[in-house]
Amino acid sequence: MTLQGSEQLWCKICGFIEIDDVTATVMAGASAIGLNFYPGSARYVSESTAQQLSLAAAAAAPECQRVGLFVNAEAADVEQVLATVELDLLQFSGDESATFCRSFGKPYLKAVKMRPETDIREFEDEYADAWALLLDTYDAEQAGGTGRAFDWSLWPSRSAKRLILAGGLEPENVASAVAQLAPFGVDVASGVEGQHKGRKDSARVRRFLQEARHG
Repeated sequence: MTLQGSEQLWCKICGFIEIDDVTATVMAGASAIGLNFYPGSARYVSESTAQQLSLAAAAAAPECQRVGLFVNAEAADVEQVLATVELDLLQFSGDESATFCRSFGKPYLKAVKMRPETDIREFEDEYADAWALLLDTYDAEQAGGTGRAFDWSLWPSRSAKRLILAGGLEPENVASAVAQLAPFGVDVASGVEGQHKGRKDSARVRRFLQEARHG
């Protein structure tokens, strides 16, 4: 599914750890922010911190979606987060089944790790009720946030699903990526950060959003 007419490109900035960064990002016009609940990530946040970030996003821009990211979490852990943190979407970036993903009663994104043997049609069929599929870079050691792009020639030429491009995006290449692939949306973390993972560079965030939507 690609954008039609004047519909604005969906832009998610992921992996927040500071309230000031959340506020600046949503006020800059991000469609969504991502909060990382994967303990193996440098951008992991506790439930109490995540709730503060969620509330800050809602206060600054109520229309901005708050996405909770999980990687092969136990159902009880996801439920515990949902009992504490206000989230609009769930993102599953591990090996979760469609049954698991839909069991929490929230719209969800399913990450697909792209490599030559990936059959995107299988994911479209299995996760037919997903809000969108997020196509990211395959890495045997990392669940995401690699900062590397996958081979864009693997991008499906046609899809009935919303497709979100992730992996290695930054202000310097997002315009060409959008022009080439026409995704429904884009997702970035490290590409708008400085030296410290999780801390966003507000100037890079603004430039990323500008380049993604207007080239």
